[in-house]
Amino acid sequence: MPDTRPSPERAGDLPLAESLGYQIRTTHRLFQRALQTELEKAGVTLGTWYFLRVLWSEDGITQSQLSQRVGTMEPTTLSAIRDMVRNGWVRRVPHAQDRRKINIYMTDKGRALRDQLLPVAYAVIASASTGLTDREKTMLISLLRAMQANLQE
Repeated sequence: MPDTRPSPERAGDLPLAESLGYQIRTTHRLFQRALQTELEKAGVTLGTWYFLRVLWSEDGITQSQLSQRVGTMEPTTLSAIRDMVRNGWVRRVPHAQDRRKINIYMTDKGRALRDQLLPVAYAVIASASTGLTDREKTMLISLLRAMQANLQE
């Protein structure tokens, strides 16, 4: 694999237009802004969205597991859970074997949000990927996953 680092004499010259990190960050922020605008129409915050996404596929996980999946600290997760309970989207249930743990379960109202919000997310993705072929989208996801794996090592 070729070394793509700039030469020592160019190390201080990394135009933003050529910076992968900057381009990924900018794209991420634009995605978030577009998604947030649409989610707020349904009364859902962007922060809550990430928790709902996990719970739609892993209903009944513990608060700690939810924090790990979303990548947030426990206090942030607790705040999000309180909001979701207040909105009637989830319920907290004491763990059957370990009283220190609380499992989070979707309510019917919370599950119904999935059918309402996933099309919104798909529309944002479709808008962002206008002009890309299916092959290019698949390749982009593959490249991003490879970069993630490299950075996790």
